[in-house]
Amino acid sequence: MTIDIAFIGEALREISKVIPLTLFMTITPVLLGIVIGIIVAFVRIQQIKIVSSVLNFYVSFFRGTPIIMHIMLVYFGLPMLVDSVANLLHLKIQSNSIPILFFVILALTLSAGAYASEIIRSGILAVPKGQLEAAYAIGLTFPQAMRRYILPQAFGQSIPNLTNVFIGFLHATSLAFFLSIKELTGVANIIASMNLKFLESFIAVGLIYWGISIIVEWVSHRIEKRVTAYSKGGFSS
Repeated sequence: MTIDIAFIGEALREISKVIPLTLFMTITPVLLGIVIGIIVAFVRIQQIKIVSSVLNFYVSFFRGTPIIMHIMLVYFGLPMLVDSVANLLHLKIQSNSIPILFFVILALTLSAGAYASEIIRSGILAVPKGQLEAAYAIGLTFPQAMRRYILPQAFGQSIPNLTNVFIGFLHATSLAFFLSIKELTGVANIIASMNLKFLESFIAVGLIYWGISIIVEWVSHRIEKRVTAYSKGGFSS
């Protein structure tokens, strides 16, 4: 058995066509997940009754179960909820009009939010308490102190872990092929099946994933250096 190097090049060209879709399916959930994570982290740190308990369950459930299950729960469960609400309120909305991509992004966003919340919460707790006390001493409110001093420092410490989340969800987009969305792995599967060259196809898609991951790590390193330099002074900055 020999490896068809030329076919790897052909596969790379074909698979590369869906890089924009794969990046969209990665960047959107991670960015939305970070927003959710910040809100969840704040509420859990403040220990608001009932709400904190609900959010603790949310984080525990989504971190303790596989992403493929989240996708399937949203894909099969949300349409039932939409149809039930539409029938109850006599709305002209049908679940079959919702794009499949929406279900995948929603499931990935909920998963990303759970992971991001723990990363951000640990980053906030790692900032010395004196920073917050000093902010209170000059009359800043909790949101102002968080925005101007605590979050920049927490974000700097969280960047490596958030980068890992991004790369992890880049790989998780491959699960969308179960719902017939043609992302990187899905197209590699199709090309492999059509040409019976599975090794070459998966070498090609592996190179693409690896290349994107290297770029993400490089960008992350640059951002981390800038954020760390900005926040090194802590409250004095």
